[in-house]
Amino acid sequence: MSHCHDLAVSNPHGLKRVLAVRLSALGDVAMTVPVLYSACLCYPDIEFTMVTRKSMTSVFLNPPRNLRVLGVNLEEYEGLGGLRRLYRKLRADLDFDGFIDLHDVLRTKVLALQCRMSGIPVAVINKGRKGKRALTRRNNKVLLPLSSSRARYRQAFHKIGLPVDTRFEGLFADIPGGKGDPEVFASVTAPKSPGEKWVGIAPFAKHQGKIYPPELMEEVVSALSAREDVRIFLFGGGPVEREVLDDWAARYPRVISLAAKRLGFPLELALASHLDVMVSMDSANMHLASLVCTPVVSIWGATHPYCGFKGWRQREDDIIQLPMTCRPCSVFGNKPCYRGDYLCLRGIAPRAVVAKVEKYL
Repeated sequence: MSHCHDLAVSNPHGLKRVLAVRLSALGDVAMTVPVLYSACLCYPDIEFTMVTRKSMTSVFLNPPRNLRVLGVNLEEYEGLGGLRRLYRKLRADLDFDGFIDLHDVLRTKVLALQCRMSGIPVAVINKGRKGKRALTRRNNKVLLPLSSSRARYRQAFHKIGLPVDTRFEGLFADIPGGKGDPEVFASVTAPKSPGEKWVGIAPFAKHQGKIYPPELMEEVVSALSAREDVRIFLFGGGPVEREVLDDWAARYPRVISLAAKRLGFPLELALASHLDVMVSMDSANMHLASLVCTPVVSIWGATHPYCGFKGWRQREDDIIQLPMTCRPCSVFGNKPCYRGDYLCLRGIAPRAVVAKVEKYL
């Protein structure tokens, strides 16, 4: 579908400088990339600015030439007075004439209100909260797939008069071979040798309802590292994660932990683009790997792909989940398990995970 050049006529507000905002969380910010890059390619004459948290700006690798990514330190703009100050600063620096709220939280509502009061066209994401409630409630659950977050982002662009065709083909699509430069991650590992298979494993997530029990994931690591042609890279962040991942790296052959290294997104994305497969929870790493066109075997517990958070272009066949009547019990995996045993995750056999991964090896 490349009738983007026909779309340009549909800019009814005559927009020249459009501001889009999504402040968190990392996975949701990553999901804006395919839509935002596509919008830039569809409307080369419009200058787009993406406003997000400072810590997340480097996810936007190889941006189209008409995209600027602006990192904001939200601690500097606390309260209503702070948000007024932020609005004035954005207006003065960017002189934008269209505002797309891809977040719809209190902070962005305040910014949107100020835009409306200044006569600037505003479009706001429809998060589908009602459908998500029906999908996650305990009784009379409506188990039907909802629109993906990316579709919701696209609808927000459409509302402001900028329908978007999918033009994004991956963060490294414009680079010969479609992968990141091995030089970028040379400090972590030598380039892939012929016949060698690389597996990424990102075993953690923000909430317990999304984390496959570490002792079970260790069995997956153990089984895969027994293969001499496989090298495993462990992705993770916080201190507890670091301890677990460093321990696995010390005990199993050909396993490298990236957790303690604080390498940054450009390096991790370049490395991820060379993986044969990534194993991830319903977490940011699933989305980051998707953006570099790496297949992801994703494990789902309290949450469900029907909520709209499946990775970009990920195959249904690579989703691992148990058919339990209580799931999904929450959109984000942050509610305690009312059964008390997290069987939705504990019930998944490590060999089932290994079998999905081995298809790619």
